[in-house]
Amino acid sequence: MAGKTRRSALILTDEDKTSLEQIARSRTAPHRETQRAAILLRYHTGENLAGIGRHVGMSRLSVSKWVAKALAVGPMAALKDNYHRPKDPSIGDDAKAWVVHVACSKPKDLGYAAEVWSRQALARHIREHAVDAGFPALSHAAKATVHRILAEQPLHPEKVGYYLQRRDPNFEVIMRKVLIVYQDVALQNEKRAAGLAPSNVITVSVDEKPGVQAIANTAPDLPPVAGKHPRIARDHEYERLGTCSILAALDLQDGQITARVEDRHRSVEFIGLLSDLDAKYPPECILRIILDNHSAHISKETQEFLSLRPNRFQYVLTPKHGSWLNIVETLFGKMARTFLRHIRVQSLEELKARIIKGIAEINAAPVVHRWKSFKALEQE
Repeated sequence: MAGKTRRSALILTDEDKTSLEQIARSRTAPHRETQRAAILLRYHTGENLAGIGRHVGMSRLSVSKWVAKALAVGPMAALKDNYHRPKDPSIGDDAKAWVVHVACSKPKDLGYAAEVWSRQALARHIREHAVDAGFPALSHAAKATVHRILAEQPLHPEKVGYYLQRRDPNFEVIMRKVLIVYQDVALQNEKRAAGLAPSNVITVSVDEKPGVQAIANTAPDLPPVAGKHPRIARDHEYERLGTCSILAALDLQDGQITARVEDRHRSVEFIGLLSDLDAKYPPECILRIILDNHSAHISKETQEFLSLRPNRFQYVLTPKHGSWLNIVETLFGKMARTFLRHIRVQSLEELKARIIKGIAEINAAPVVHRWKSFKALEQE
């Protein structure tokens, strides 16, 4: 008859017991974990080590090992093997650092034609130059080995992310000026909503959307058919008929759009838009225009036009590479998502007419575009 063990009893909480029972019955958990869970559950009920060993097909010494571990570190931790390494790694930290250094270099700088690495090309370069670099352990490195080394950082030299370099040294100062204008517009709109007298300063956001393509189908679109074809079918071939530019001025007080559709966007076309604005608003109003540094906006011809109308127009220029600060960009995004989306025409003139019609539809139900974030003004 087996003697009673001198080991302490294994105390399990209801949560631990439930977890161990689920693991012991599991068909997907690793076999070693289901076996150890069964050992701990039987030991918890008072069964001796020899009986547990016969039931799970394990020696008494092995059962004793896992029971002792559960008593030392807890039942759930005892299910897992301790991390162990059978031998010291042959690829040291200095070799990994060299791989990272190579990955952070461009292939073209090392004599290759490629601009960025592929994992296969990087692994091949590592193997070919490992001995010369003093890391012979890497001379047989597979792509997976290089992948694991880069994943520790992590590094993705095969990918390219884009950023916008601030080339305007006064970017912050100019951005704050633009945001102050938006803040002033918000206050004006609040006063207007409260029934107070409106200001004689009207703020308009102006920009161009060039290169709108007139694309014609070479075969007719096929309409959807209920139960058979859920979407419009369109032939993949198309014909380019030219491009046009949208010049738009968005009123930040009432959301109305003043726009032109032109073949080009030179100074003469921009002056035409300014003339439309001049004719639209009362002569006693000051037109405060938010716009970027496009050459047509500050050209000699434009300056001459502005000089003939002193105190009529007031420029607020966005920083260089900061046209995203111009709120009219949200209007162009709306056009791209609505009437310009998947548009097909039979001529360039049809495209222009449909753009004008689309703008008229927006003006029929105008939306006041607002700038909502002014956190940059709170920063010193």
